[in-house]
Amino acid sequence: MHFLVQQLLALPDLRFDAWRVETTQTQFVLQLTSLQPTPSCPGCHQPAARLHSRYQRTLTDLPWSGYGLQIQLSVRKLFCDNAACSRRIFTERLPDLAEPWARRTNRLAERLTSIGLALGGAPGARLSDRLGIRVSRHTLLRLIRRQPLPDGPAPAILGVDDWAHRKRQSYGTILVDLEQSRPVALLADRQADTLAGWLCAHPGVKMVARDRSIAYAEGIRAGAPQAIQMTDRFHLLQNLSEALDQVFSAHGSALTEVKKQLKSEPSIPAGTVTVPPTRPPPLARQRAEQRRARRLAHYTRVWELHRHGWSDRVIARQLGIGRMTVTRYLQAPVFPERKERSDRGRSLLDPYKAYLVERWNAGQRETLALFRALQSQGYGGSYATVARYTRRLREAQGLKPRQRPPGQLPKVNQTRLRALTTRRVTRLVLQRPEQRTEEDERLILQLKAQHAELAAAIELAREFAAMVRQRQPDRFDHWLVRAAQSICPALQRFAKGLRDDYDAVKTSLILPWSNGPVEGHINRLKTLKRSMYGRAGLDLLTRRFLLAA
Repeated sequence: MHFLVQQLLALPDLRFDAWRVETTQTQFVLQLTSLQPTPSCPGCHQPAARLHSRYQRTLTDLPWSGYGLQIQLSVRKLFCDNAACSRRIFTERLPDLAEPWARRTNRLAERLTSIGLALGGAPGARLSDRLGIRVSRHTLLRLIRRQPLPDGPAPAILGVDDWAHRKRQSYGTILVDLEQSRPVALLADRQADTLAGWLCAHPGVKMVARDRSIAYAEGIRAGAPQAIQMTDRFHLLQNLSEALDQVFSAHGSALTEVKKQLKSEPSIPAGTVTVPPTRPPPLARQRAEQRRARRLAHYTRVWELHRHGWSDRVIARQLGIGRMTVTRYLQAPVFPERKERSDRGRSLLDPYKAYLVERWNAGQRETLALFRALQSQGYGGSYATVARYTRRLREAQGLKPRQRPPGQLPKVNQTRLRALTTRRVTRLVLQRPEQRTEEDERLILQLKAQHAELAAAIELAREFAAMVRQRQPDRFDHWLVRAAQSICPALQRFAKGLRDDYDAVKTSLILPWSNGPVEGHINRLKTLKRSMYGRAGLDLLTRRFLLAA
């Protein structure tokens, strides 16, 4: 047991007196006595020798081999003989073992703090219980909140971005040291004054990488006027994709025409038929037409009120729609059609359709037998889904329900055209040259042939993306002139925003820094926030985010 005490408590000023095992509580109890030669007063730090009394402290330590460990420590109370000290009686301190008034040892508190920082309150309490440490979630949260925030010199190169307390409602600001990829602080909002105040309190920032927020630009100029500002290249491409999405949304008829061309291309072998696409029921189509008519009426009314000088906010209040909807309508020269979903038509049956068509062409047309065969292949959907698909197969071959095949029927070919959404087209335009396929290039050529504005937008977008990725600042001024003089209103607005933030954008095309590490830390922050179900206050979230990094 002496060896165990030496391993557990490597402190020279403690004497081991006795030990026992409490089987009912499954714990060891160690009785120790403090032997400090000259305890010092915590007020005046002068040694004291006059004994007042003794008392016993009970401390919980780390468990050992499935047993809890309790320490019963005998310590002294002493008189302070310094007349200038405010204390008359004090208790000797053992800072290497436990804090004053603490009921657990320092190393147990450190272990629990690490668990709390990693897991939070309730999950940390569950893990601690499995490890033999009984603690409540409230205790873990108190230990986290007692930890001081890291304090050091301000980073020379700072990354700034926003993060969502509650999406679309309240936002904060995250600050990251880009040289060390280390989070520095979380601010409660994304206002210019808040960022300027932090920068004034932490001088020494030389460069700041940020998104294109006007508030951040003003805050940096006010709090660190000497710092070089640069916009993040990812946000530049993201803003470009938003402008392209507006262009394609305004030309929905062109996308529809390209879809027709793709469907009319002879992509199936001769002597085969294709499975017809799914059609919504008549009632659903009627409701969709009614919703479109309502959106078109709102679009027309928005432009009428805008021409009479009404503001976006007043128009939104008058029509009972969102302000961002009003802004989107005013940015579209023609009525923007509802965007098609990229996952339209997907079902649990998709991985098994090739096998199902193969069995169907082989002559197996009993839906129940096909359903059981698919179940043996791992299909977990319903019989009704298979029945709906076999009805489409019959329709493709010209068979009526329950009709037996009159003779040799054409084989069915399952072809699936990917949905041509504005987001997909934007991604095809901005993808890197080495990732482009012949099919993608053919689709882009078909789009450029539909309208001169689409052709101009695609060429300007690809040139800007190449300029940003290859960091070619010498081409920036010429591109700005071409974009401002183009026939694309969305790209004209994009170019105007770049010109308003000219120095920061130009610098981002020269220097190698970006907000990539900041985005990574934002993802980790989202994970922490969601693990606490969004109920963590800023103080707790900040400590878990900064101290567990």
